Amino acid sequence: MSGHCAMRGSCGSAGHGTELPCAYNGPAIEPDTVAFRTKLTTVCGPDFTEGPVCCTVDQVATLQTTLQEADALIRSCPACRNNFRDFFCSFTCSPRQGTFLNVSSTQKTRSSQTAVKTVAFHVGSRFGQGFFGSCRDIKFGSTNGYAMDFLGGGATTYPQFLKYLGDVRPPLGSPFQINFPNVSTSPDLTPFNPFPRSCADTELSSRCACTDCPSVCPILPEIPPPTTPACHIGLLSCLSFILIVVYAFAVTGFAGGYGIVLNMKKRRNQLGRIALSNGNDTPSSGLVGATSLATYYDDSASDTRQSLGRGVSLLDHEGFHPRQDRLSTLLRRFFYRVGYASATSPLVTFFVAFTFIAFSNGGWKFFDIEKDPVRLWVSPSSESRVQKEFFDQHFGPAYRFEQIFVTSSASTPHAPGMRSTANPGDQWSDHPVLSYDLLQWWLQVESNIRSLRSREHGYGLEDVCLKPSGPDGSCVVQSITAWLGNDLEKYNADTWASRIVHCANAPAECLPDFGQPIRPEYILGGIPNSSAPSRWLDARSLVITYVVSDSMQSSRRSKVEEWEVELRGYLESLSSQAPAEAGVQILFTTGVSLEEELNKSSNTDVKTVVLSYLFMFFYVSFTLGRGDGEDRPGSGYIAVIRSWFTRSRSGPMPSASSGTSYRGGQGLLRRVFVGSKVVLGSVGLLLVMISVASSVGIFSYLGVKMTLVIAEAIPFLVLAVGVDNVFLLLGELDRQNSSHGPNASAILPSASMATPMSPPQRRSPFGSNMDSAEADSGPAYLSAEERVARAIAKIGPSVLMSAGTQTFAFGLGALVPMPAVRNFALYAALSVLLNALLQTTVFVSAMTLDLRRAESNRVDCFPCIKIPSRIVLPDNASQSPGGVLTRFFRRAYAPVLLQSTVKGIVLALFGAIMVLSIISVQHIELGLDQRLAVPVDSYLILYFDAVEMFLDVGPPVYFVVSDIDPSKRSNQRSLCSRFTTCEEFSIGNVLEAERKRPESSFITQPPAVWIDDFLYWLNPDLDTCCRVRKDDPVSFCQPADPERLCRPCLAGREPPWNITMDGLPQGDEFNRFLGQWLLSDANDECPLGGRQAYGTALSSDQNNTVIASHFRTYHSPLRTQADFINAYGAAHRIADDLSERTGAKVFPYSGFHVFFEQYSYIVGITQEILGLGLAAVLLVTSVMLGSWRTGMIVTGVVGLTVLSVMGVMGAWSISLNAISLVNLVISLGIAVEFCSHIARGYVNAGGSAGLISDGDGPGGQKDRDERVFSVLVDVGPSVLLGITFTKLIGIAVLAWAQSRLLEIYFFRMWLSLIVLGALHGLVLLPVLLSFAGGPGHVLEDVDEEWMSSAVRRHDYEYT
Repeated sequence: MSGHCAMRGSCGSAGHGTELPCAYNGPAIEPDTVAFRTKLTTVCGPDFTEGPVCCTVDQVATLQTTLQEADALIRSCPACRNNFRDFFCSFTCSPRQGTFLNVSSTQKTRSSQTAVKTVAFHVGSRFGQGFFGSCRDIKFGSTNGYAMDFLGGGATTYPQFLKYLGDVRPPLGSPFQINFPNVSTSPDLTPFNPFPRSCADTELSSRCACTDCPSVCPILPEIPPPTTPACHIGLLSCLSFILIVVYAFAVTGFAGGYGIVLNMKKRRNQLGRIALSNGNDTPSSGLVGATSLATYYDDSASDTRQSLGRGVSLLDHEGFHPRQDRLSTLLRRFFYRVGYASATSPLVTFFVAFTFIAFSNGGWKFFDIEKDPVRLWVSPSSESRVQKEFFDQHFGPAYRFEQIFVTSSASTPHAPGMRSTANPGDQWSDHPVLSYDLLQWWLQVESNIRSLRSREHGYGLEDVCLKPSGPDGSCVVQSITAWLGNDLEKYNADTWASRIVHCANAPAECLPDFGQPIRPEYILGGIPNSSAPSRWLDARSLVITYVVSDSMQSSRRSKVEEWEVELRGYLESLSSQAPAEAGVQILFTTGVSLEEELNKSSNTDVKTVVLSYLFMFFYVSFTLGRGDGEDRPGSGYIAVIRSWFTRSRSGPMPSASSGTSYRGGQGLLRRVFVGSKVVLGSVGLLLVMISVASSVGIFSYLGVKMTLVIAEAIPFLVLAVGVDNVFLLLGELDRQNSSHGPNASAILPSASMATPMSPPQRRSPFGSNMDSAEADSGPAYLSAEERVARAIAKIGPSVLMSAGTQTFAFGLGALVPMPAVRNFALYAALSVLLNALLQTTVFVSAMTLDLRRAESNRVDCFPCIKIPSRIVLPDNASQSPGGVLTRFFRRAYAPVLLQSTVKGIVLALFGAIMVLSIISVQHIELGLDQRLAVPVDSYLILYFDAVEMFLDVGPPVYFVVSDIDPSKRSNQRSLCSRFTTCEEFSIGNVLEAERKRPESSFITQPPAVWIDDFLYWLNPDLDTCCRVRKDDPVSFCQPADPERLCRPCLAGREPPWNITMDGLPQGDEFNRFLGQWLLSDANDECPLGGRQAYGTALSSDQNNTVIASHFRTYHSPLRTQADFINAYGAAHRIADDLSERTGAKVFPYSGFHVFFEQYSYIVGITQEILGLGLAAVLLVTSVMLGSWRTGMIVTGVVGLTVLSVMGVMGAWSISLNAISLVNLVISLGIAVEFCSHIARGYVNAGGSAGLISDGDGPGGQKDRDERVFSVLVDVGPSVLLGITFTKLIGIAVLAWAQSRLLEIYFFRMWLSLIVLGALHGLVLLPVLLSFAGGPGHVLEDVDEEWMSSAVRRHDYEYT
């Protein structure tokens, strides 16, 4: 009833040291003194200026202390502060106390008085909800948390909030139990239900700032989440849908048009037959169609002159000059001279080359490997790199951490590294990890870690850990054991669980020894998605984090790393013992783990490199081991052995008198031991290794450091590229030997050259119909040097075009700003260039020496042994030129490919590949999973999986502000968030507003706004915070100084401290107070001290003038590469917005930002580099081929090849990053190699149109088909055998590399490139050339008979 009390006065304590109120069933009493009334009014407000009350002056004093303790947490929001005051003042002193409160039970105090034990406080829902709502969103910046964590135990509803306020929790909480019934149990009681103050009230005395009251926050412009789906039609994107529709219409139209053309052609043929039957016309003869080309080029065909296949058999060749390309002529002349010089002077060539090689490799003494991940992947001029250096310089390096996950052992444990894309949840058991036995075991483990000492200098955790309170403070160790006080003595198997649940729900009541509350998501992982209070006990993982100080000083860092190495060793041992000892898995990382594992990855792949070179050695040796004078790209040892085995089964070897003595037993022996190319192939491989080593030496001179990516990938790349030219050069030399070698001359040379007779004259592979008389007039035999020079003259321009384009394309990779990628591109470009130079000089000399050896019948590998020569009799048996592969191209592949129907099918299929590639490209993800960079058996892989699965907190992000002086009032308002005059879009307000839309900002925790906490620390009402000496206001009081000697810093100030900021310090006074705040510890008396929370958040000069400061918050949990990339982008968007709004320089910093900056521009730089590369291909091929039309076709095919590789990336889970970008550039360069030899052979094939027209006349289609057929037969086998197969063998071993990085980003991409490059080069390119290829130009020595005549007439000179 009104004016009636339920309790009043103090009756002593019952053992907790806190005074308990007396049970009192009587009327309210007027204050007996003015001081009492004044104090009551001061504490509880004007509502108590008159009338009786139910409290005494001692109770008011205790109430004042309670309110002051809460005031430090809630003063920034006047509504909550007023509601809190009204709540407890009414509970303690209201004259209506008896209407809403009754005493449920009493107890005897030490003084034998009857005191309250339990009361029922009836609170109406209106006030309860309003009270809780006004306090719910108040931030406590120093912990990036909420005041509710301390004030209400993290309550999420008002009944939880009230219950927390009423529970007895010595030494905190209420001294007696206060219950809050939902419904009044007595009709005489009326719930306490006044109108609560709202944080959005228009009255200044109640209105709260945006950061504490979301309803008054400004509305930011809408930013759609990065995961917002683009335009879709069903399951397809709009672009994919349009492409499919357009492709379907195109194929349908093409098929329909082709059917109409066939029908019209059929009708014309029918009319033609009718006309022929009437004798009106005679069809022209001699047109060579696709089906007749095979017969035309087969030696088994009749040697008829009726065909006009080349259209020139009736011309006078002596007076005819074919079309020539001046650049090609100059290049061939240049390569001829280089080749001739190298062939005639091999020793000089070796001396010059190896002098250069020796000088280049001298740079190895400056060799160094870059291992620092930041220096590897971040450009020195990178914006994020500059920002990181600024942050490290002004605030110190970000903390290092040692993190451990403790999970239940899986029932079917997975081996490390076996999982890369599967669900991480499959790795561990679903059983909860917490148990009393586990806690006992883990406490012993932590004790061992605390006592761990490094072997060299004896450093321990205390020497390296982070201590926020200073050198004498405690280490920051975030562990569940901190909730238990690092000791289980106070708990047993029945009570530990309740302690864990209590601390998880109220972390502020379980402070660790370093003084900052530990939220449950920091130390528990895999928590069930449930609202049950005990859900924390079902966590699937413990998360333990040791925070270690980092330093830019090498001595300090080396101390930390020494201890981390010792910790890593202990944890490795523990992880092997834990399953048996405690039934758990230990997954961990240390500060040195990643760098150690990256280095380990490089070491484990050395055997892969060696194995690759061994494979290539055997392949080259077996494939190149062919007999002299036989143009058989596939006739190596395997063919020889097969031939010998077949002959041995069919009967005895034929004798010399049979006319086939060359192919007898001794001839077979000669082919095995004399015709092999083991030494020459080894020279080719050696030159590849020399080019890599020389490249390393040259760049070591220039100070360009080696990286692990270079060491692992360059040998494979140069091996795959370099060996191709070996096959092409030797293949062309075999053709020269067939036409001009010792066994090719029908007339014996001089006595000085004792050579056997040659077999019958070989017909030109280009189907020339020149008179045989011209062949007789030219020299049939040429010296070895001349033949080698002609081979390099023929192949040199193609080598130059492919190597030049590859070098340029690889060089474009240097445009990528990341050092590891740039250095990789530079090393690759120089290695390929050096390899091409060595192959066109040193290898040419080696070819000459090997040719001399073979023609002298000396054994390969043992040239001192000479096999006696046998008389070689002419073999008049009809033989088809070339091996099985050549016959396949001539008889089956080329004729079928050039059929009109097949061409249409090819275009349709490659059109489909293009459409599918474009669709797949849309699914390429950005990023580089760090699990791929370590060996497949690394312990870090399971750790990374655990982070993805269990860690429920994101990395910290700091918004660094500079170029703004916070001592000025206008700038203070641009920074703050808890004062009524803060700018609407101040930094604090914007960060808080962004936190409320985490799907776009990727920020989930309240920002730590240092200026708010600092200015509230100056509040004189918090008389235990900022204090100065009464006798010397310039001197600050220390915490131990007695209260009688000190006063609040701003006490008596005019205007007084207030939330409008009018009474707050500025200028030098601001800086002086700021310096003291940064030295003040946060404690129970004043939780706003800045030392622990903000000691490293500000960078000041000697006068305490702030140079830069940061505002700390946290990202949402980032689990995928897309999350990290989007978080990086969101942070920079927010920083740019803050810079624009405040005029300050603002940038975000987080530890991962430096590695993810590349993804903000990688798509654009990919388009730029590939575009420049294709432009370069177009320019180079058009100039060197002498035909812009053919150059455009080659460029288009190269572009489609790269597009197809990108399509495979999307389908094969290969992300776009710096490494895959360089591989795309490599794809562009290598795709040129698949096309360049075909294209050059096409323009040099010189059919009828190539001689007398531009290829667009009536015979243009036939001419293009003939030239395509010719180049497929002549060059196709070399492309397949010497380019495709060598590359496949060179990179095949990468499939077993220990590094997933090599396996995914090199093996998968290069395998796709080789297969797709071969398909585009051998299938699509010939078809396109047959449709629209440019005109050709005849190079005389393409047809050996014409070449001989041309040399005799001096129309063309090599020398």
